[in-house]
Amino acid sequence: MKFLGNLIWIICGGLISAIGWWVAGILWCITVVGIPVGLQCFKLSSISLNPFGKEVVDEGGAVSCLLNVIWFIVSGVELALGNFLMGCFLCITIIGIPFGKQFFKIAKLSLFPFGAKIIKI
Repeated sequence: MKFLGNLIWIICGGLISAIGWWVAGILWCITVVGIPVGLQCFKLSSISLNPFGKEVVDEGGAVSCLLNVIWFIVSGVELALGNFLMGCFLCITIIGIPFGKQFFKIAKLSLFPFGAKIIKI
């Protein structure tokens, strides 16, 4: 069931979300200081490609909080807004509600990605 959900997910906008994470990662990797942030973007693009069967757990500390504040100002709002709008669009129909919930999960992760750990359930 996870495979089928992830396959339909890619068609319903998951690929667009992953491309957003990749673009943010590439832009962050332009500078030497931004490389750790860019690598985090590439890691989190994996949940944008196959979110079913994965859970996000917060394990952040002080450094993660600082990076999340910088991230929120520079890149987080754009990615979160795009994912939130896609989630609202998909929740219009009953069939799209599970996919919309995954977009909301990714929108939350888009706001505060540092200190977040992705686990398989």
